[in-house]
Amino acid sequence: MFRNQYDTDVTTWSPAGRLFQVEYAMEAVKQGSAAIGLRSKTHVVLACVNKSTSELSSHQKKIFKVDDHIGVAIAGLTADGRVLSRYLRNECINYSYTYESPLPIGRLVVQLADKAQVCTQRSWKRPYGVGLLVGGLDESGAHLYYNCPSGNYFEYEAFAIGSRSQAAKTYLERKFETFKDSSRDNLIKDALFALRETLQGEKLTSSVCTIAVVGVGEAFQILNQETVQGLINEFEIVGEEPPPADEAAPPEQGSGAESGSSAAEQGAAPMDI
Repeated sequence: MFRNQYDTDVTTWSPAGRLFQVEYAMEAVKQGSAAIGLRSKTHVVLACVNKSTSELSSHQKKIFKVDDHIGVAIAGLTADGRVLSRYLRNECINYSYTYESPLPIGRLVVQLADKAQVCTQRSWKRPYGVGLLVGGLDESGAHLYYNCPSGNYFEYEAFAIGSRSQAAKTYLERKFETFKDSSRDNLIKDALFALRETLQGEKLTSSVCTIAVVGVGEAFQILNQETVQGLINEFEIVGEEPPPADEAAPPEQGSGAESGSSAAEQGAAPMDI
């Protein structure tokens, strides 16, 4: 993307019918570290990659608890995600205080989408540079939504956002038909396998990922590192088996794309944490 005369204001349309600043905000989501969500009939699992700006710093928190039945995973500008998660938390508290019942997931997602949409229609505001995977459980079952900086929202069986998320999407598209009847442990297993796809050869350990679960009879919780590492060892996700010869891709193809992807990652924006 390049600067042009139509991207100085979020309310200025280009002749092609595009709002460039909204597109730039959506590009910021792609720069963030990967976040993944999966759901079955009874559980929702959120997972993300922990990425720090240097070896001397800790990573930014990417999964937030909103209520006992709702949690969010973010990709993009972490500061915007933190503000929006606080907004979601306040909405849940207010609804619970007024109606003495948990806030339905769908209603909360619509409120969040409306808040994001306002920022695309005011010249003195900017779009939120963060994508949110909202997962939770209510009376109608388990739900997983993706909220886009444009104000759009979509419900998914499974989804991945952030850098290198396409590899995780490919894995999820192959397996999503089995998610509906999956158990809690199998859902976590698939989340870990999808996360591994985004690492591109980097070893998967509990220090580079965060897993959260919510389900029937189980309040939203972020699993501690010892539990996650135990699951990784149990599922033997660390050691990847080589693909069969007939399924292996030609070695010449894709090498340039991978090197280009790694180069793009090195030049990623500071929000990629």
